[in-house]
Amino acid sequence: MFMTTGDLQRSHMITSVVSATRKLMFQSDEVDQFERFDGLIEQVKRDLMDKAKKAGGDGLIYVNFNQEIAQISVAPRYLVVTGYGTIVKLAD
Repeated sequence: MFMTTGDLQRSHMITSVVSATRKLMFQSDEVDQFERFDGLIEQVKRDLMDKAKKAGGDGLIYVNFNQEIAQISVAPRYLVVTGYGTIVKLAD
């Protein structure tokens, strides 16, 4: 199983598109903790790979991640990471 942010330079068949989202709540009185995005990205990577594997894919291409801070009313705030990519099956 592989993951890349670009194209694949060998024969392959696109099977589906997959996405995954993880969030982490932190209190309003805490200083913004952008370094915590790293852990969320790793979790989203695992989720994407699991979904691709269950779909019978060999890997993911054009993988992208969006990071944001979402605030609901005054509190709480959430660090949110969404990842998506294209599942491919390698040709023999």
